[in-house]
Amino acid sequence: MNNRAACPTFVLHCAHVSDLGMRRLNNQDAVAVVITDDPDTWAARGHLLMVADGMGAHAAGELASKLAVDNIPHTYFKLRDLLPPAALRQAIRDANAVVYAKGQSNIGFQGMGTTCSCLVLLPQGALVAHIGDSRVYRLHGAVLEQLTFDHSLVWEMAAASRMAEEDLPSFIPKNVITRSLGPHPTVNVDLEGPYHIAAGDVLLLCSDGLSGQVSDEEIGAILGCLPPDEAVKSFVDLANLRGGPDNISIIVAQVAGSGLPEEATVSETSVDPPGDRRSQLLTAAWWLAAGASLGVLAYGLANRFWAGAVAALMTFIGSLVGAKVCRQQPATTRLPPGMIGGPYGNGPYRKADCAPNRQVVDALAEVADQLRGLTESETNDRSIHWQVFDEARQQATAAADAGDFATAIRHHCRSMRDVMQQLADHNAT
Repeated sequence: MNNRAACPTFVLHCAHVSDLGMRRLNNQDAVAVVITDDPDTWAARGHLLMVADGMGAHAAGELASKLAVDNIPHTYFKLRDLLPPAALRQAIRDANAVVYAKGQSNIGFQGMGTTCSCLVLLPQGALVAHIGDSRVYRLHGAVLEQLTFDHSLVWEMAAASRMAEEDLPSFIPKNVITRSLGPHPTVNVDLEGPYHIAAGDVLLLCSDGLSGQVSDEEIGAILGCLPPDEAVKSFVDLANLRGGPDNISIIVAQVAGSGLPEEATVSETSVDPPGDRRSQLLTAAWWLAAGASLGVLAYGLANRFWAGAVAALMTFIGSLVGAKVCRQQPATTRLPPGMIGGPYGNGPYRKADCAPNRQVVDALAEVADQLRGLTESETNDRSIHWQVFDEARQQATAAADAGDFATAIRHHCRSMRDVMQQLADHNAT
């Protein structure tokens, strides 16, 4: 699914997908994308993107992730009396209580849980709230940054021993989660940011169905070469062609257009937001009305015009009440810079140079060659048309030979998308 939303500071191109994968019988992942086009809501709450990867027997994991994506956005946007960081934390804690209570209500649901990775885009920057091993990435230029810490046994042991994950003994399981939403009555939420977001940045949220099968270098190169709608499809294809052992959920959001001037994000003396100006104008109008009615009241008393004096007195009292209400009305537009606090957390936790290169092109070519090796018998006698695939492969090879690795990546992804779409269409019929 694709979204294109314009807000007062930038245009956001967003695409998302949640795929079953190749080996699972049900999809325990869930995604939520809340893009607001209302300036007041944008300024006070921003946009919210979220991925959840459920865990539990039978349908428990599927229910846990659904409860998370249903409750967290709703609660976050409802808690308007709290600043965004506090509202986001509270929304996740409330969702944890909901999932925990559901798990206690039925023996088949006991212990169910879900990962939870939320990204909130605000005028002041991006906030990340996180539990589990789903991930949030930011591509800035050619550098891919992982903004979240994996709550997994491998990452926790690596951090404790100050070792790289790849240097840990191979017998340590990579799929053991140390923290999730739902199994316990309370949960510790990681908050990261705020991160500056510039025009051209690409943000990715994903479950481990993607990150477990596709390297950071490949993720960054594809994000940098493809628009969001093509990127999400290519990620799913690549993960599935490498076995697709898990559900695959992905959100890609690309920031386009002009962002806020940098000084507007740090200056405490910027122009008052529209809500404040409206409140000031209404207050001034009420005071003018109060002054005018006071003049009429004095005239009526002096000339014994009692009916006019009473009406003027009532108008004067009403004007004072109106002015007081306007002055006390909270602003619901842009939060003053600095009010979201921070910095929070210690991210980014990983960085990778993801400029298109020969290694990524060769890795994609290898997967494409394996796909081309499928015979009609291996595809259950389904008729696959290879013309688009073969043309794209030839164009990719020519581009790579010329050193144009970005174009080569685009053609390799296009070749795989075409065949995988044909296979999906055949399966649907």
